[in-house]
Amino acid sequence: MSEIESVKKRDGSIVDFTPQRITNAIYRAAVAVGGRDKSTSEKLAEKVVHALEAQTPEGETPTVEQIQDIVEKTLIEEGHAKVAKAYILYRAERARLREQREERRAEPSGNIPWAKLWRILDWAVEHNFHTVEHLNERIRKGELSEIVGASEAFYQEDVENAANLVAQRKDDLRMVIIAGPSSSGKTTTTIKLGERLARHDMHLVTLNVDNYFFDLEMHPKDEFGDYDFETPQALDLVLINEHLTRLFAGEEVRIPFYDFKTGTRQLEQTLMKLAPNEVILIDSLHGLYPDMTKDISPEKKFRLYIEPLLQLKAPDGRYIRWTDIRLIRRMLRDASHRAYDPTKTLLHWHYVRASELRNIIPYLNTTDYIVNSGMPYEMPMYKAKLFDEFARWTEEYKDDPLRADAYERASRVYKLMQSLEPIKDDSIVPENSVIREFIGGSIYEY
Repeated sequence: MSEIESVKKRDGSIVDFTPQRITNAIYRAAVAVGGRDKSTSEKLAEKVVHALEAQTPEGETPTVEQIQDIVEKTLIEEGHAKVAKAYILYRAERARLREQREERRAEPSGNIPWAKLWRILDWAVEHNFHTVEHLNERIRKGELSEIVGASEAFYQEDVENAANLVAQRKDDLRMVIIAGPSSSGKTTTTIKLGERLARHDMHLVTLNVDNYFFDLEMHPKDEFGDYDFETPQALDLVLINEHLTRLFAGEEVRIPFYDFKTGTRQLEQTLMKLAPNEVILIDSLHGLYPDMTKDISPEKKFRLYIEPLLQLKAPDGRYIRWTDIRLIRRMLRDASHRAYDPTKTLLHWHYVRASELRNIIPYLNTTDYIVNSGMPYEMPMYKAKLFDEFARWTEEYKDDPLRADAYERASRVYKLMQSLEPIKDDSIVPENSVIREFIGGSIYEY
């Protein structure tokens, strides 16, 4: 057992010292460069703890920065240069993001689709639901059906445009990649896109990349026992590339099967071969991540990105964050389809968001088309479903330094929900809506 009991965080708060966090940090860095040896990570973490104990005077509390410095030094001295580099780069990235938040920089981001946002904002202004105040007013006037109708039509138009662009490249395309962050609406959009492409005699055949997950025991996890599935390195990217290359060459391949109940993968399970008019579909968080399809030439790929790019300004003058919309969507979907406690979704979201910022968002503007799945009416509807939960989380995590991320998100959403006119009856949502993917009651099977 470690002699050190506490550690000082960057904000000055004191939390329990958990050696397992060091093991997890080292293992995550190893996974990023292709390593899967947990026992080595544990041995290296033990060396870090011993060095930390030797360097920390009795009665003093070490800081997070001190621990990270020792981790870097230990990795290099023990001959793990590649892992050390991955750890250093990740640490530097986190420092840069903290600096940007502290300075509140307003520099335009290259990861934001400005032209698309302008089109969405212009549409929202035209329909008079570009602010919470205007949206509330229209709801109170009994105009909800008009709001829903306009929102759904706008989304359907986006999907139709995407299908037409895919069809224009029919002769050369062999795969369609539908990517986007968690709970952006990829599954419903994929179904709708497939319906439209069938009219052009193009048939999407899904390559389910979830079957390419490594065994659960090879995934990193944190001190709370939460596994990190959100990184692209959780997938066997080498095997995905090999199978795609062989499929496009006209060969048969046997797809693996991943059993989520046992957390294990079985290789060479399902036979797959493409017909002449069949196009591979990859519906994945990390579809845009270059290594997933690096061996496939660009002219064979159409890359579609999905995100709820809602342009709705809250009373504090800030636009509603898309990540908050998706957080709520995932809470509802997890609770409805997976019997998953929304609290667990909230506490896991920092993994989701960190991976998005590293592995999804940077490739947003490399896509061929962007579909907006955001609906102005969905946040008022979510208030009626989760308002009390957000109020509880805001109070429960207020003074917990280990749950600072959960508190920040919960309190922000709770404040927003207080200003929204609730929509208690969700029967107004069409059965083929992308929103049904999260609240249930869809005509589609997920």
